[in-house]
Amino acid sequence: MKRYVENHTDDKGNPDWEIFNIYEERISGAKDTRPELDRLMQDARKRCFKHVVIWKVDRLGRNTAHLFQVIGEWEKLGIGFSITTLGIDTSTPTGKFVFGLLAQVAELERQFIIQRTQASMDRIKNEIAKKGFYITKDGKKITSIGRPPGRKDRQPRRKSGYYLRWGNLG
Repeated sequence: MKRYVENHTDDKGNPDWEIFNIYEERISGAKDTRPELDRLMQDARKRCFKHVVIWKVDRLGRNTAHLFQVIGEWEKLGIGFSITTLGIDTSTPTGKFVFGLLAQVAELERQFIIQRTQASMDRIKNEIAKKGFYITKDGKKITSIGRPPGRKDRQPRRKSGYYLRWGNLG
């Protein structure tokens, strides 16, 4: 990614981009609010940069509406957007069109993941209902699916993260 930015030049061969910040998200692109994305959006609103470069479209998000909301906000702020693995730049009409298609594919991929997970969970639940247990691939015998009841409820939960997340949205 750094090399991509460093190699981006204007018509005369001069570097025309410099790195303002690197935002490394470790949370799924399926979530609309993520710490690094929130920080990126706050910096965008402050107009700290003019272009965003990402590795893959699904790293930004897997919900088409959310992707278009983010890109629409960047467009209003005059911020361009590039996807390095595909060579797409949304500052061009063709780049916008291709990005729209990729956003749809990312959302479809997310829906397939959800369907496969749900089908697997249903299959396991049915086997537990029939036999009373299920043997996992690593040989463990389970008799129920999901979080054991009361596991996280032994201690009072902190609410600081909740308040922090909602405080950053404004």
